[in-house]
Amino acid sequence: MADLAFNLLLILFIAAFIAGFIDSIAGGGGLITIPAMLLAGIPPLETLGTNKLQSMFGAGSATLAYARKGHVDLKKQMPMAAMAVLGGAIGALIATVVPASVLQGLMPFLLVAIALYFALKPNISDQDRQQRMTPFIFALTIVPLIGLYDGVFGPGTGSFFMLAFVSLAGFGMLKATAHTKLLNLGSNVGAFVIFLASGVVLWKVGLLMGLGQFLGAQTGSRFAMRGGARVIKPLLVITCVALAIRLLADPTNPIRVWIGV
Repeated sequence: MADLAFNLLLILFIAAFIAGFIDSIAGGGGLITIPAMLLAGIPPLETLGTNKLQSMFGAGSATLAYARKGHVDLKKQMPMAAMAVLGGAIGALIATVVPASVLQGLMPFLLVAIALYFALKPNISDQDRQQRMTPFIFALTIVPLIGLYDGVFGPGTGSFFMLAFVSLAGFGMLKATAHTKLLNLGSNVGAFVIFLASGVVLWKVGLLMGLGQFLGAQTGSRFAMRGGARVIKPLLVITCVALAIRLLADPTNPIRVWIGV
């Protein structure tokens, strides 16, 4: 496709910064960057591929920020991240041949359910709680499954990882956020490799947005580490509800098509 005009590139950079900020705390940045790229005239498959490139910068930036403060042990969590890479790669393979309309239809309801879980559960804090699933089983089942979703569709992945870490792994909010960014990075890498092999990555756009993501994620992760659960929990609830509304507002959403509105 032809090079984008400067004003469109500037808008994409700003969108990536905002997405990186939100993503580093509560996830959901994909529903800012993906519509922005589509509105800029980038074809859907190129949008997905380029989105994975720029998302890696945001997830990597946030992961490093959390790791520097000791909220995630990168060496210890590498096997789990590898499972996220595998899930993301398989999901991206599926995305190149199968439409994501089923996931698009289910997503608003899943996001509202996550928002209600965090909004109504009073004892969620930064303190770890009892595990409901061993780390081995968690890494072998939950992580690649969410990674697969990230490769196929993407938006809301961080919210799903957060829910899994808090409800199944027993993590506190800040620790869950830090580990979510590492696994987000893994699933992004796995999906990116597949999209790169398919030739659907726009490097100029992706690297520019990647810079915006990096800066936004550095800002957001510092904000989250200062505020902890007090900041993360309400932002996660708001983000999930906003994502659900954004998906349902799309005239092509399968639910709206099915009921004829």
